[in-house]
Amino acid sequence: MKKLSILFLLVCISFSANAQTAEELKKEQAPKKAKIAKLQGEVNALQAKIDALPGWKKGAFGTIGGNLSGFNNWYSKNEPNSSAGNIGITVNGFANLIEEDFFWRNSGAINVGWVKIDDKDDPTDSGNFETATDVFTLSSLYGKRLNKKWALSALGEYRTTLLDNFNNPGFLDIGVGFTWTPTSRLVVVMHPGNYNVIFSSGESIYSSSPGAKIVADYNAKHKNISVKSNVSIFQSYKDGDLSNWTWTNSLGYTLWKGIGVGFELGLRNNKQEALNNALITDTNATFGSIDNKLQSYWLFGMSYAF
Repeated sequence: MKKLSILFLLVCISFSANAQTAEELKKEQAPKKAKIAKLQGEVNALQAKIDALPGWKKGAFGTIGGNLSGFNNWYSKNEPNSSAGNIGITVNGFANLIEEDFFWRNSGAINVGWVKIDDKDDPTDSGNFETATDVFTLSSLYGKRLNKKWALSALGEYRTTLLDNFNNPGFLDIGVGFTWTPTSRLVVVMHPGNYNVIFSSGESIYSSSPGAKIVADYNAKHKNISVKSNVSIFQSYKDGDLSNWTWTNSLGYTLWKGIGVGFELGLRNNKQEALNNALITDTNATFGSIDNKLQSYWLFGMSYAF
């Protein structure tokens, strides 16, 4: 009994010593964490000064998402022998020349995706990947500064598809006006003099027109998080049915050496595209008869920051 008591006492002392050691280590750790936080703040301040220097600024990040699945004799499904897949890729990049008296901002975005559902018991079913998402955008903005926040500017913005029907249609906006840059992260373009040129082949309902162009572009990076949001609006002076807007949002979170997780969401409203799609099944469709639903896509998956 005496030996058991001594053993119990030694165990208690051991636990107490370990606990005490952990508390001592935590006390020793606290001031080091404070030093790291202070140094990180100084690093961030220096990086902000570097970012504000004149010259070229370049960067890119993207997201890859996908899933594949296969079933054999899985009788709880309507197609017990089948395979399915979904693959999506997005890339957002920029190259900006920032000088004291002018700037030249260039950006590009690609979002492509494929999907397949193959019923192995149906010989007429296609087992190929089909295009699900197809977006390609380029823009170039030049501005001559009036002061630190305002500039006279000219913009060229082009949007089309890459995988299917390249440049059919293709949308090109060319215009002049003013650009407001309240911070290095936010750029707002206001161009009352703009022409929306639409390229299409054969008989088409697409129509080019003059109008106003408004673009707001936000880019930010904080520690491991990269954010990009862009809204592009064209308001036709000729007819409201010829107006359109697109809003894309990208988020990337870096976990290790540029690799992380990413999410992208895109929204669009374009009545000309809606009518062109409706005419495939209804040759009598018109702007007044169609239901111009909100277009959208999203992608979640692995991301990589360049």
